[in-house]
Amino acid sequence: MITDMDRYIDIGVNLTGSSFTKDLPEVIEHARMAGVEAMVVTGTDIEHSTQALVLSEQYQGVCFSTAGVHPHHASHYSSAVDSEIRDMLAQPGVVAVGECGLDFNRNFSTRSEQIRAFEAQLEIAIVMGMPVFLHQRDAHDDFIAMIKSCRDDLGKLVAHCFTGSIDEVNDYVTLDMYIGVTGWICDERRGQSLQQAVKHIPLDRIMLETDAPYLLPRDLPVKPHKKNRNEPCYLPHVANSVAGFMQVEQQQLISSAYNNSKTFFNIP
Repeated sequence: MITDMDRYIDIGVNLTGSSFTKDLPEVIEHARMAGVEAMVVTGTDIEHSTQALVLSEQYQGVCFSTAGVHPHHASHYSSAVDSEIRDMLAQPGVVAVGECGLDFNRNFSTRSEQIRAFEAQLEIAIVMGMPVFLHQRDAHDDFIAMIKSCRDDLGKLVAHCFTGSIDEVNDYVTLDMYIGVTGWICDERRGQSLQQAVKHIPLDRIMLETDAPYLLPRDLPVKPHKKNRNEPCYLPHVANSVAGFMQVEQQQLISSAYNNSKTFFNIP
């Protein structure tokens, strides 16, 4: 039974992916039954931002969306793309600019292309007064420098799918940023740095996300509905792990993450 305290907002779900094509209504229903009241569907390029917007209209009040261009797709950024992002952000269900930022790990777009696209989207956020849904991988110093350069003009910022170090947490907190934590923390192989870092995230800056269908928690006690597919219904499991590693009461973590997310994305 879901209590008033067992309420969640999944701030990062990729429901526009092909793995959800056949059973999306059931996926959303499973999430709701698990206490996930709202989900923010991630826009990673114009196509997926448009699809995310459609979901925010189809599942009004449950699904919300972001609009932006992921650094992997930065080479496609243009004045036309910029205009389309602005148009989408004017729609009521679209709650943040992004996913945008820097990814120097895979470099699907060149570093200069990524910087140009990131600068453009930060400018959109400033002009439109919108929160920013951020991505950073292997680019921390450049990422921080770019945000610092315009932090006074920017509004709310969240580092999506954080997997980094204590030093990175401290840099983000200094810049008054929120931090989104996923089931990466449940990975005994790769999650050790994050398991230490979350202890340094203030409760008024923590958010929770699954990044579904990716990052299925490795320690789920029950096999997923569809093999190896993560779903927003597993967010309570992520919350339990985060609370444990933060060394805080589970209900305190759940309540803080819920309220932070609701306020950040201006979810009614």
